[in-house]
Amino acid sequence: MVGIVSYGAYIPIYRLSRDMPWLTWGGLPVGGERSVANFDEDSITMAVEAGNNCLQGFNRDEVDALFLASTTTPYKEKQCAGIVAEALDLQRNIRTADFTNSLRSATIAVRAAMDAIAAGSAKKVLVVAADCRMGQPSTEYEQALGDGAAAILLSNTDVIASIDACHTHYDDIMDLWRLDNDTFVRSWEDRFIVEKGYLNNTAEAVKAIMNEQGLKPADFTKAVLYAFDNRRHQQLARNLSFDYKTQVQDNIFSNVGNTGSAYALMMLVGALEEAKADDKLLLANYGDGADAFVITITKSVKKLKARRGIKYHLDSKLPLMSYDKYLRYRGILQGYAFWENQSAATVSWRDRKWNLNCCGGKCLVCGNINFPPQRICMYCQSKDQFEEIRLADRRGKLFTYSKDNLGPSLDSPIILCIIDFDEGGRFYAQMTDRDPDKVEYEMPVELTFRWMHSERGIRNYYWKCRPLRGA
Repeated sequence: MVGIVSYGAYIPIYRLSRDMPWLTWGGLPVGGERSVANFDEDSITMAVEAGNNCLQGFNRDEVDALFLASTTTPYKEKQCAGIVAEALDLQRNIRTADFTNSLRSATIAVRAAMDAIAAGSAKKVLVVAADCRMGQPSTEYEQALGDGAAAILLSNTDVIASIDACHTHYDDIMDLWRLDNDTFVRSWEDRFIVEKGYLNNTAEAVKAIMNEQGLKPADFTKAVLYAFDNRRHQQLARNLSFDYKTQVQDNIFSNVGNTGSAYALMMLVGALEEAKADDKLLLANYGDGADAFVITITKSVKKLKARRGIKYHLDSKLPLMSYDKYLRYRGILQGYAFWENQSAATVSWRDRKWNLNCCGGKCLVCGNINFPPQRICMYCQSKDQFEEIRLADRRGKLFTYSKDNLGPSLDSPIILCIIDFDEGGRFYAQMTDRDPDKVEYEMPVELTFRWMHSERGIRNYYWKCRPLRGA
């Protein structure tokens, strides 16, 4: 039986109070907050975070495929799943694919992964979903949408949650959409898209799979239902006869928002964090139709080590102190954006093993780690005697730093750091997701994959450091 082996999630550290846009544009305060990707984050970097979280403790060489689901990938003609696979240091001969253009793309990718495993063309498939959508300023979607990512690793051995049944159908309805050159989400009239789109399609999928499997609402421990918003989420639960307080998984709408293609998988991760053996879950996702899954938790769930899932990221946050900063982060207001940098595609390709994989060289003579990797050891001067070692998952302490208030940045000052890894090795990086007034010598830090700058339409990614979240 194909099922879930591991899971992971990522929520950016920044939260924007939903009342901030209201104070600027007018209207009624709605309360709550939404997650906001930092200025150096996008769907690719968030997918890497969730994927890294999911793969902790697993052999990356055993992953046979990576499927990336997103409606906001930065490239229209370049595979983004390959960038994520490179940053996760997966094998070069795996299958990579982008699933896009639908809010349901994550569960469509899950179905494709299940088919590949059942057919024997793959043993382990990593499905990663991430979105960073934008609503038009002053509209409800600006407040409702959030940024985030989730990942699940699927296989037919050692599963912690078996996927027992699936149902899918499509519906060509114009509810939410974006054209190729649109920045913001477009929508039709609210009642139409909720009633004819969200409520009808999701209920159809749930009822169909319960009829096919001879199940009723009382048979499920948790119902993980895609949410349009809190009120409509409750309405859907009532229509399907689920007890909203005890049976329906928290939709994280009030403190994160609707995270697009990643939304259903993020809620599923939240349910898996609390699941016990023999629990039965219902997963329902919406977008251009609907998907539904019946999932049973196995006894192996006890063996999986704790992940950085939804709970961890909800508790680890910083307030975004101004609406103006949000607008600048998203490029809606002019300001210092990602400055043009004279890098070359040839250099990026040649050096991808260390600037994307974050691999250094461990000297076989003296045991010291050299980064970037090179031919001559900087410690003992031995030549060409190195083994490759991945540094992206290591933690360290801040050895020294400087603050640059004059350099162009959307989040001044630029903090330049030298890090000493706990297991040896030194790393030079910028610091992100930080309070400049709280940066101090020997503070614990970890690495995070970020968007550095753009040049001639090329997004250049690299590794930064950040204060250890939750420390």
